[in-house]
Amino acid sequence: MASDPYSEKPWLRHYHIPHTLPLPEETILDSFERQARSRPQATAIQYFSRSFSYAELDHQSGCFASLLARFGVGKGDRIAVSLQNNPQFAIAQYGAWKRGAALVPLSPMYKGEELEYQLSDSGAKVWLGLESLFTPPIREAIERAGVAHVLTTSELDWVEDSPLPSPIAASERIRGLGTLDLVSELSKIEPDAHNRLPLGLNDLAHLVYTSGTTGRPKGSMGLHKHIAFNANVFRAWMNLTEADAVLGMAPLFHITGLVAHLAVAALAGMPLVLFHRFQPAEAFRMARTYNATFSVASITAYIALLNDPAAKDGGFLKKCFTGGAAVAPAITEQFESKCGCYIHNTYGLTEVNSPSHSVPLGSRAPVHTDSGALSIGVPIPNCDARIVDSADPSRMVPPGEAGELCLKGPFVFEGYWNRPEATQAAFHDGWFLTGDIAIMDKEGWFYIVDRKKDMINASGYKVWPREVEDVLYRHPAVREAAVVGVPDDYRGETVKAVIALQPDHEQTISAQALIDFCRDKLATYKVPRQVVFVDEIPKTATGKFLRRQLRSGGETI
Repeated sequence: MASDPYSEKPWLRHYHIPHTLPLPEETILDSFERQARSRPQATAIQYFSRSFSYAELDHQSGCFASLLARFGVGKGDRIAVSLQNNPQFAIAQYGAWKRGAALVPLSPMYKGEELEYQLSDSGAKVWLGLESLFTPPIREAIERAGVAHVLTTSELDWVEDSPLPSPIAASERIRGLGTLDLVSELSKIEPDAHNRLPLGLNDLAHLVYTSGTTGRPKGSMGLHKHIAFNANVFRAWMNLTEADAVLGMAPLFHITGLVAHLAVAALAGMPLVLFHRFQPAEAFRMARTYNATFSVASITAYIALLNDPAAKDGGFLKKCFTGGAAVAPAITEQFESKCGCYIHNTYGLTEVNSPSHSVPLGSRAPVHTDSGALSIGVPIPNCDARIVDSADPSRMVPPGEAGELCLKGPFVFEGYWNRPEATQAAFHDGWFLTGDIAIMDKEGWFYIVDRKKDMINASGYKVWPREVEDVLYRHPAVREAAVVGVPDDYRGETVKAVIALQPDHEQTISAQALIDFCRDKLATYKVPRQVVFVDEIPKTATGKFLRRQLRSGGETI
């Protein structure tokens, strides 16, 4: 066996994929502004019935840049947003970039403590969020984090006569928040060329928070060169042109939405079709009304589409891709049969700024004979991939043998924000260690067969077990708490909590009470769906929880 069995790159046998792509020479902001100059009236964003041209989006983001300049925001500062898939997200991103600032996308599902930590850790100077989120706990969290400027907006802004799935009706809009209203402020200000600061490929574009196996969530630093390269990967790999349109099914606050929706749309000059928050019927309606051809979404979104009555009409998209969770081969078959589009599997992480592997457009992913896993595809252009001994990353394992997947390429992140030790631990000899256990077959197809880390992947959202455990430990009835991920037909994985109670609470606390306790303190996807009571949580000789044993057995709710 050769010392490096991956050096020949057997995946290059797939002749219909580009083997290499040029490194980017311009940022996505440059691409966006070029579209605004050359095709000013072309649709940049379709939000329900409201169209935003490239010229209008450029103008609005220029106004936002002027507003940030008034706030004293400049090169290298961070702007946090808690939005769904709304046009304001793009306005904030491009406006922040025009000031040389970085965007910190935050889940609108975060509760007070989660939001406070990421605002404090990032040092964000500005927070822009939906007014429906601006509750007293969120307001207090923002104040404790020391955010200097607060802006609110509504999903109802700029919408006329659209069936907007919203938690509030137009007549119920919250007023008197004590914050600046984004749309009102933008209407009072004009773009100023003097506010446009230089932006380079090595500048910070996004600070996207991810979770590790130890410690608190970490900010993954995606530079403009990383975002621009992987946006070009999507454009070339999926054969995207101005004639296509992106259906925004992935959250824009997720790395998939940032790169596979926002960035690639600007690079290719395509419309981005947005509809606030994913709902199957609305996704079908928007796709068909505005001729959307391409999307990347979690497999749970595709399952929801598959089970929606509108699926029977077929004719939905032409280029479907998924990532973020294991995919059952049966689902891809059912979806193609009912909706007319084959779902191409994709693999990526926040740290690699979206994809590192994908099934080439027009190809079909093979299924691994032994594990039954559907292939995640082959490496993207310019990607070096190898599989190493999970206990000794200096030793590569041969094709067909399982080990830890390692990556190298122009898409790998710069490191973790203010976490030099965590950054160092994430690499070995220049290779990024994914923590996922994979196999490469002799044809160059890769398969994820297990996970080295204990991270839970619920509907594509990452859940750090200790974060949930820390909340459970705050309940007086809990003596010990161990949280693991267990298979779920819809979510891929769901959160399971194994609890040992204090002796005086064994007859007084219910599983539902603990679930409700967590629901008040955690985003919905982090809340345990299953709770099991045990006398003692099984542990190793050194006192560590036997998480593999905890993933099976026990009564659930």
